[in-house]
Amino acid sequence: MRQFIFISISAFLLSACQEKSQDHGHDSAFSHSHGPSASTGETVHEETTVGLTVDQMKSIDLHVGPLELRNLMSSIKANGLLNVPSQNKASVNSLYTGIVEKIHVRPGSAVSEGQAIAQLISPDILSLQEEYLALAPKMIMAQADLQRQKELIAGQAGAIKNQQAAEATLEGLRIRRAALGRQLTLMGIGIDKLNTENLSSRIVVRSPIRGTIGNIMVNIGSHVGTNTLIADVIDNSQLHLDLYVYEKDLPHIKKGQSLTFILTNQPGRSYQAEVFSIGTTFENETKAIAVHCVVKGTIQGLIEGMSVTAQLNVSNERMPALPSEAIVNHDGQDYIFHVIKGDHSHTQDGQDHAHTSDDFLFERIPVKKGASELGYTGVTPLTEIPADARFVTKGGFFLLAKMTNAGEAHQH
Repeated sequence: MRQFIFISISAFLLSACQEKSQDHGHDSAFSHSHGPSASTGETVHEETTVGLTVDQMKSIDLHVGPLELRNLMSSIKANGLLNVPSQNKASVNSLYTGIVEKIHVRPGSAVSEGQAIAQLISPDILSLQEEYLALAPKMIMAQADLQRQKELIAGQAGAIKNQQAAEATLEGLRIRRAALGRQLTLMGIGIDKLNTENLSSRIVVRSPIRGTIGNIMVNIGSHVGTNTLIADVIDNSQLHLDLYVYEKDLPHIKKGQSLTFILTNQPGRSYQAEVFSIGTTFENETKAIAVHCVVKGTIQGLIEGMSVTAQLNVSNERMPALPSEAIVNHDGQDYIFHVIKGDHSHTQDGQDHAHTSDDFLFERIPVKKGASELGYTGVTPLTEIPADARFVTKGGFFLLAKMTNAGEAHQH
């Protein structure tokens, strides 16, 4: 098929060149030109019209028709990044210094809240357990002393200040034991069953949230302190999408608006999201504002930090449209071709085919493209056109090829 198209274009351009060669030296009846050359001062011919014979039109299967009014969904394109909110990310640290003895997980492992991440050896916690256990008999003695002071006062043989001192001593011991018990509990040591026979020098480091292990920063034998990051955990179930929308598009964005996005480096699959928050400041001294979206449906294959390209549906507008293939681009400007000479009628297949012995003349019209949907694109002509104007709906590429070829021929 590609070879057939290439041969057709080549034959079409060869025919056009031969016609121009015969007409070279005098003005063609079917071309307009204007403009001086910037480098030489000579006139450079920029073709704005192009003529075809019936045979040429048949060979390229050129179609014409009117502008159609169609409902097209307009959208805004924006780029952004996948992100997980801070409340769904955790850094795993140890509350005490120690040496890594075991690592229970690996990067990518799913963990639940409270699950063991690593185990440390820390001789320092032995002294905490020792002190915690030693406080029990001291509290018994302090309680007995307080009771004795109360009895002395009751018999008018004691001083009130001695009772107050005994109460303060007992309360101090209670506070210290409660604090030690809390510390030991945070280290994973069960104080209810703690005794001199089961003292432990090991600390279990646990995950504070449910999620997936990102990176592990330590090895077996690593010395860790309270500032040492052991691992990080990310809960991707709350994955968000941060888009960056320019100021001119911001009035079209609202909460609850739906959008479709793809991964920039993996465009084969689309995902859905919904706007839940719109930023109020410009990002990094640019004219872009962050629009925060929640990902809807499946998040399989999505990871924090991935770049995305999104389309936000803005409105369903009724606008003049042509088949997308009718629009051609030349030097950065979009064009359509307006039929300014020639007859046409409908064939049995419902399409407009030109079939007359007369020559046809087509004018290149600059347009601004609008929304595209289901093979049609909205167009706004940048010059005035008749209400009943007809346009090339198929074959515009061939007309542009002949026109640009003719323009080059005029410059030689």
